[in-house]
Amino acid sequence: MSVTAVRSPSVLMTILAVVLFTLLCYTVIGLQMAVVPLFVREKLGFSSAMAGFAVSVQYLATFATRASAGRRIDTIGPKKVVLVGLAAGVLSGVMLAIAGVLASVPMLSLLLVIVGRIVLGFAESWVATAAIVWNIRRVGVANTAQVISWNGICSYGGIALGAPIATLLYHATTLPAFGGFFGVGLLSAMLMGIGLPLANRQPAVDPLPATKQHSFFNILSRVMPYGLALAAGSIGFGAISALLALYFADQHWNGAAIGLSLFGSVFVLTRFAFTSQIAKRGGMSVALFSLLVEALGLSVLAWGNSPLWANVGAALSGAGFSLLFPALGVGAVEQVGPENRGGAIGAFSVFLDIAIGISGPLLGLIIPLWGYGVLFQITALCCLLGVVLCMVVKSHQRHHTAGVS
Repeated sequence: MSVTAVRSPSVLMTILAVVLFTLLCYTVIGLQMAVVPLFVREKLGFSSAMAGFAVSVQYLATFATRASAGRRIDTIGPKKVVLVGLAAGVLSGVMLAIAGVLASVPMLSLLLVIVGRIVLGFAESWVATAAIVWNIRRVGVANTAQVISWNGICSYGGIALGAPIATLLYHATTLPAFGGFFGVGLLSAMLMGIGLPLANRQPAVDPLPATKQHSFFNILSRVMPYGLALAAGSIGFGAISALLALYFADQHWNGAAIGLSLFGSVFVLTRFAFTSQIAKRGGMSVALFSLLVEALGLSVLAWGNSPLWANVGAALSGAGFSLLFPALGVGAVEQVGPENRGGAIGAFSVFLDIAIGISGPLLGLIIPLWGYGVLFQITALCCLLGVVLCMVVKSHQRHHTAGVS
């Protein structure tokens, strides 16, 4: 059974009904991201390196499970994959809550935190990837850019929502029974649990016939040009998220949180205002322009000599990075048939995972050698490499179209 594409104005409401699960998932990610390093270092007494590993292990798990998410989406259907991911998120929250109770046994508590973070990484890849495909199948491939854009809004919006709530709950003194790390874990489990009956009530889409399915690596090779361009722009985002606060501290500036907030706020506003340009001007044209804007923002961030200019650079970078995933994602999805779209989204997202996962640690090695200015300028040059990639792909598309006609 195929699902008929939904027409406007029903498209947005249909998208929001499913993208809610992405919002719940990333709110939980924001909750944990804000307090896990504090708990591991301050309460359990482990090193900063171990605290950082407890955060980053989630992203490694997300990367490792993208392929399985894509395969399962295409074989059992996206609804079931979302349900499994939400259930895994509940388990992750329960494990963190127990870790909070067992803080007096540091090694056992740390083990629970790390395993819980790995389970959350699995939940992220399954929920977020499946939600995109579920929505594309419900509203039609013509609305792919809108689907991916709303998924991104809910991703970054959820992190922005979860982080301050977790900070308040972690330091709460008025609710000792439900505060602290236990409270954060409990809230994580509750939010994921809320999603289970809501997801179960949404209509499923049947998995498509598997006769034309390709291997993950075959799909990866098909989407690689789009994924490499995405990775080129994602390195800058990884540098900002991991190193902007350290940059401000090194310069003895206040207001790193303002820079991060500006990045996120402009990111969301740009998606609201300009997603429609992808359909009007083509994904590759929008991606090319986006990378140029991001390169400008990172250059301003590199050579600005005041917190004001650094914040301007962060805001420009947010504007440039905002439309990159949906603009390139449209082209990536078009490289495969309907029966392989889950695999395509999973393979395409791997480039984002890798770029963000390695950019912080690798770029951090540059700091003692050449400083933050050179570091951010290198990320700007990566964006320009992405521009070249987009131009090559766009030229290839033009020649292909001319050959067909």
